[in-house]
Amino acid sequence: MGKPTGFMEYSREVESHRPIDERIKDFQEIMLPLSPDEVRSQAARCMDCGVPFCHGYGCPVVNRIPEFNEYVYSGQWHEACKILHATNNFPEFTGRVCPAPCETACTANLCTDPVSIRHIEYTIVEYGFEQGWIKPILPERKTGKRVAVIGSGPAGLAAAQQLARAGHSVVVFEKDAAPGGLLRYGIPNFKLDKAVIDRRIAQMAGEGVEFETDTNVGKDITGKYLLKRFDAVCLAIGAETPRDLNVPGRGLDGVYFAMDFLGRQNKIICGEAVNDKEIISARGKNVVVIGGGDTGSDCVGTSNRQGAKSVTQFEILPKPPESRPPSTPWPMWPATMRSSSSHEEGCTRRWSVSTKRVLGTETRVRGLECVEVEWSKNRKGAWQMKEVPGSEFEIEAELVLLAMGFVHPKHAGLVDEFELETDRRGNIVIDRNGMTSREGVFAAGDSIMGASLVVRAIADGRKTAEGIDNRLLAE
Repeated sequence: MGKPTGFMEYSREVESHRPIDERIKDFQEIMLPLSPDEVRSQAARCMDCGVPFCHGYGCPVVNRIPEFNEYVYSGQWHEACKILHATNNFPEFTGRVCPAPCETACTANLCTDPVSIRHIEYTIVEYGFEQGWIKPILPERKTGKRVAVIGSGPAGLAAAQQLARAGHSVVVFEKDAAPGGLLRYGIPNFKLDKAVIDRRIAQMAGEGVEFETDTNVGKDITGKYLLKRFDAVCLAIGAETPRDLNVPGRGLDGVYFAMDFLGRQNKIICGEAVNDKEIISARGKNVVVIGGGDTGSDCVGTSNRQGAKSVTQFEILPKPPESRPPSTPWPMWPATMRSSSSHEEGCTRRWSVSTKRVLGTETRVRGLECVEVEWSKNRKGAWQMKEVPGSEFEIEAELVLLAMGFVHPKHAGLVDEFELETDRRGNIVIDRNGMTSREGVFAAGDSIMGASLVVRAIADGRKTAEGIDNRLLAE
């Protein structure tokens, strides 16, 4: 806890953002953080609530939130940094991009505004780097065991770091030019500058983790080769198969998956080679983003920075309520209306819209044919959708971005080669130790649970690393 009466004495404060007319001209981080003194006041708002739902229920990595709040409030930043890293390998990532389910589960949220947990976390880790406290942690002994981690997103990085600290030799294989996975190629720089990733990768390299980039395992290297060279293999390959829009005209030029659009922009910013044919630009175009989640929001922000003429975002589901509905009571994550910083920068948002057809001129997209829909429950309580008669409309669009989520990991490659068991959604099936149906092959993160939060991927990477470690030490 912080101060028993702090939540009554101090109002909730959170970080602010750079002015809109300034930030949409570049891809630099938009956050303007609070000062350490201001954060101490926010930590004081952590009450003596008895049962802290923030970490026991809300936080996937089970951060010891009342403890680090207490240390921040008392000015013991080094202790706060140690407590934070005891459960979270990468609080600088979650402190920037996590939606903070811990805050919606905060007990103060029952009667007032929740504690600004995410920003306190961000401040702790950034202060820790500034003070030089965050250094490589070397194992007391080496086990002689070798582990291959396939994929360097948050799950793969967390698993790799935990395994290296346990004394195993770890090699992380990444198909792209630099480590980071979704963190580097999916999340825009204005939310997460890539120097933040590089800083942590340097720490991991100092701990002995090796990174083999530009290596597509399953294509450049076979699974058979991995099993010969390594004592265990961890698949952290994400859920990279996007949900497609199966309507007439889908194949027209100018219709792209969101991750192709975001990834190529990030590569340009990082100075990676992208040929002219691969560049996807929103400059001077009417852009329609189909999908109302975080990925769609990132497409909105990126389109505006590229100089889009207009940006419209469609969501097939109804508009959420402004306040917490009875269906998601505290401490559950509430199904409420949310707007991101990207939406504030300019975007027309529409809900309950279904796309019927992609319209084109010759080979290029020129617009969409859409219809409004309404949702209701059938006798069994299941939601069902039907079109609203007479609500059809067309919208002009020279660029259409599909941000409708992801369905499962790509099966071509290691999943098929290892003949791994998958569930009905196409995700990899594991046992309680994280091992797949193939002996010695483990899986973690979105590849087993579907596309989810960065913080859940970190938690799962840590859990799978523990399963791998237990198996290797038992041999």
